[in-house]
Amino acid sequence: MTTGETIYVELLGEGVTVFRPVTAVRQPDGSFELPSSSPPDEQWAFLPGSRVECELRDLDQAQPVLLAVRHAP
Repeated sequence: MTTGETIYVELLGEGVTVFRPVTAVRQPDGSFELPSSSPPDEQWAFLPGSRVECELRDLDQAQPVLLAVRHAP
């Protein structure tokens, strides 16, 4: 069984910068696969089910978090 890790995905069209924590599955190459669906009222910066690369970023949390920054090759 594959367990997921929490990463953050930017939400678009919110009027302010907002990030959604999601449970994604780390792939062997270090990228993450996003969940296959998102809440119907949200537009993620990356389509559900996409593979993304993440970087540690400070999002005003207690510690840096993994943020989806680009599509994985």
